[in-house]
Amino acid sequence: MPILNDVRTAWRLGRRLLNARGNRRGLAKRLTTEQPLAPGRIEVAVYFADGPVNMYQVRQWYAPLAELAKTHPVAIVSRNPGTMLTLLDEAPVPAVYARQVVDLERFVDTQAPKLVLYVNQNARNFQMMRYGRMWHVFVNHGESDKMYMTTNQFKAYDYALIAGDAARDRLAEALWDYDLDGRAIAIGRPQADHFAGEPPYPADERTVVLYAPTWEGDRPAAAYGSIASHGTTIAERVLASPRHRLVYRPHPRSGVIDPGYRAAHERIVAAIAAANAADAGAHHVYDDGPGMGWQLADADVAITDISAMIYDRLAVGKPLIVTRPVSTEAEVDERGYLVAANWLRAEDAGDVVARVDAAAHDEDELAELRRWVTRYFGDTTPGVATARFHAAVDQLVARWHEVARHHGRR
Repeated sequence: MPILNDVRTAWRLGRRLLNARGNRRGLAKRLTTEQPLAPGRIEVAVYFADGPVNMYQVRQWYAPLAELAKTHPVAIVSRNPGTMLTLLDEAPVPAVYARQVVDLERFVDTQAPKLVLYVNQNARNFQMMRYGRMWHVFVNHGESDKMYMTTNQFKAYDYALIAGDAARDRLAEALWDYDLDGRAIAIGRPQADHFAGEPPYPADERTVVLYAPTWEGDRPAAAYGSIASHGTTIAERVLASPRHRLVYRPHPRSGVIDPGYRAAHERIVAAIAAANAADAGAHHVYDDGPGMGWQLADADVAITDISAMIYDRLAVGKPLIVTRPVSTEAEVDERGYLVAANWLRAEDAGDVVARVDAAAHDEDELAELRRWVTRYFGDTTPGVATARFHAAVDQLVARWHEVARHHGRR
């Protein structure tokens, strides 16, 4: 077995090396056809140092960034050739390739952005944060009660744009001597203003169940993924019901570490294909597309793991079931919404259809859900979060000009 694992590891490393070389060659050719940015054009930069597997973190910001760019010109800075190729194909704002630090320096010198937004805690963020004449702003890639949301790394940024009261209280409890009033700005969930898209199935009598699990995690404390423990049973029961439709949207990293988790995911995908082949009117969906919107907004009931998907669904205000991690080492913070969550344990997954039907019609639970929506996101009236996001950027740009004048800079 150790020899087999070594062979698999060597094969994966070799494949990654070949992909990286191919991406570099393809990008070099592509960049010869791209027009360079005019100097001094960009006011807001989004720094993204990750590879394509984490593109979901920046994709969810596409629509808010496109709207922001109407008043504050925006560019996404990429450090990875595969990511840059993807951004050139799909990003709604300009993308800048800065593979080496010297490229980063050139971007800072020629563009002098006033704000740099960060959607994750990649260690390479610090290569951008060395520049002091701009505001470094953490915007994250989702709201949740995961341990990731209270890291002391928040202190490394000049400011953080947070969702609402729950995030503020979470940080206040976890971080010593963090200036919440001065450095944390609540904006709600601007992505929710752009949830859109047409569902790829007809409007009929079936109850639509969104199952959106997270990945297996890279450490026991973050082992929230349910595909192997709950997921195959959830899929089996929902697919067997003629009254229900399954929309399966797994985290894009599902199975990157654990082959067993990947195998369970593949069984669900195969089961969906088989169910659709057996009943052409079922229209079950395996969704691995880049866009997120209709999945959250249209589903009658959502089943998620402990992840940002809980809070994206909360912003919609519709019924939600949360899987309980089977690992006793997984950290479950029940001081927030999770204290009131409609939990689904692995041993109860066989009853998922009945649980879905109950959640879809429980008015008391929906009223409680709306209370939590307000706590996490404030006013979720369409357009309000976008206005708060723009106001935060306006505020920070104005602050930049104030400080620049103080230091004798324009």
